[in-house]
Amino acid sequence: MSANPHDFYAPADWAKIYEETKRHETPSLVVHLGIIERKYREFCKLFPYSKCHYAVKANPAPEVVSLLRDLGSNFDVASVYELDLLLSLGVDPSRISFGNTIKKARDIQYAYEKGVRLFATDSLPDVDNLAKYAPGSDIFIRLLAEGSDTADWPLSRKFGCHPDMVVKEAITARDKGLNPRGISFHVGSQQHDIGTWSASLVKVSYIFDTLLEHGIKFDLINMGGGLPAKYISKTNPIDVYAEEITKYLKESFGDSHPDIIFEPGRSMVGDAGVLTTEVALVSWKSDTELDRWVYIDAGIFNGLIETVNESIKYPIYCEGAGEDETKFTVAGPTCDSMDIMYEWYKVPLPADLAAGDRMYWMTAGAYTASYASVCFNGFPPIKTYFVKD
Repeated sequence: MSANPHDFYAPADWAKIYEETKRHETPSLVVHLGIIERKYREFCKLFPYSKCHYAVKANPAPEVVSLLRDLGSNFDVASVYELDLLLSLGVDPSRISFGNTIKKARDIQYAYEKGVRLFATDSLPDVDNLAKYAPGSDIFIRLLAEGSDTADWPLSRKFGCHPDMVVKEAITARDKGLNPRGISFHVGSQQHDIGTWSASLVKVSYIFDTLLEHGIKFDLINMGGGLPAKYISKTNPIDVYAEEITKYLKESFGDSHPDIIFEPGRSMVGDAGVLTTEVALVSWKSDTELDRWVYIDAGIFNGLIETVNESIKYPIYCEGAGEDETKFTVAGPTCDSMDIMYEWYKVPLPADLAAGDRMYWMTAGAYTASYASVCFNGFPPIKTYFVKD
């Protein structure tokens, strides 16, 4: 059935977001900054031993970055463009890590010249570039992590390396004048199985012990992201994640664990956003087809890329709907057959849904506006608007 907004937002928060959506053309994203502030404070309370390096890619809006800057967050960037954004907003480079393992040599040099001293790596050629263009910098080496099958948005294979390669890169980095500080891993975005953190920490502990034999004492673990936002698929509450991950950390490292970094993105801003779209057309493919198609003014290429493979299932609300519902295939507006958000997962929506009606995609504060294409088929990027408490 069409989702109930009050299952995802406090009544006062929803009222403020909903009121703001009425002021704008669709598609548009409304982000509640008060929710982000509460999420940040919750993170600090649940993980008091960790530094928060907000993953800028999740939502790089200056309003979001400025809020987190003032709250005391650190930041993780994926490119020099995100770095420039942070610097333009007055973020000191000591609060910035360059977490993308895929980067040009000149980008390493640029970040180093701007003052960044903490870099991720997962390959020997990148270690060579770091040694040459960011001499003496702190580095953490990304480990291949398990968990692809239980994360809605897997991040394995492309990033990270085998434990034996982590050891080799650490030794090489030390010998080339870098400061190899530790390991990072990412168990997959929107990870449902909290136990995947345990599996990675066991490997990390083994690597720490192995490197001690080579005279290298790691003192940093970057646990990446993976903490959940609230979509259709159920997850445990965030405090359960914190309790279990803290337990795993203690099991692997005792009471005296290394410095810890998390890179929350989705869990920090996802719940704060609502993407408002308009129905362009409702149709069916044959006289006997049981389900219908609804085409809206946002899609795979302008805001809803995370529905690829129907990975992220957003809760959708339709206002003023009748009680009768039917199943819909939901598709976007472009002339591309890939632009179908939900086809195998049939979305229950009001049977009287019609052109001109609005559909509200909740939990859309992360990876919507930042993923939107620039003018594919002529459709402009999504505009974002903000509300506060």
